[in-house]
Amino acid sequence: MTLGETIGSVVAPLAGVESTTEGEGSISWSVEGVVFAILSADGGAASFRLDPVLAAAARRTPDASDSPRGAEWVAFAPAVVDAHAIDRAGAWAGAAYRRARR
Repeated sequence: MTLGETIGSVVAPLAGVESTTEGEGSISWSVEGVVFAILSADGGAASFRLDPVLAAAARRTPDASDSPRGAEWVAFAPAVVDAHAIDRAGAWAGAAYRRARR
């Protein structure tokens, strides 16, 4: 499973989610006009807009780091998309969606 497939499978059944493909090929997911997740054009990295407390914790996990998008965003670029990476991406996509709905 890829990062894109993971995020897509988590957000597909959620109410009001829209996805947009940008010119360079990145995909963003939004709800109520708030972007909450972005997949890079090459599919190898994603960014999630998380609650500040969760974002701080997420940055301490493997393959996660600060995002140039701001303090509430976490960049995630796993070297290998294994079960742990899929689990984190799925959980963060769900959390980002819930936060965007507030």
